[in-house]
Amino acid sequence: MEKLEQPVEQPSLEECEETCGGTEADLKAIRSQMLDESSISEMAEWFRALGDPTRVKLIGALLQQELCVHDLSVLLDMGQSAVSHQLRYLRNVRMVKRRKVGKTVYYSLDDAHISEIFHVTYEHLKHK
Repeated sequence: MEKLEQPVEQPSLEECEETCGGTEADLKAIRSQMLDESSISEMAEWFRALGDPTRVKLIGALLQQELCVHDLSVLLDMGQSAVSHQLRYLRNVRMVKRRKVGKTVYYSLDDAHISEIFHVTYEHLKHK
């Protein structure tokens, strides 16, 4: 039978100031620098987009060059409909953009930040 953890009692503000060093003024200053709720929601949605292996693969392929849905479906060994669905999601969170030439739609990364974040994340994962 699993043992339930007992809730830990949090120290009062006075106890915290003595042990942690965080004064009420410090906390107020930190709170003023925190993201607003809208930005927090957008950022969480952005990270959710990278929480799917297929979308990470798509970003990885588009790091190399602009590609059409057909090429992406071949690279990922997936149906064009499934690839299009994932690209639509990535477009909605502004990770990829599209360019139409005739009937062909080409996808590329929305801007250099996407590449930068992808590379920094990968470097962090390799760094042990």
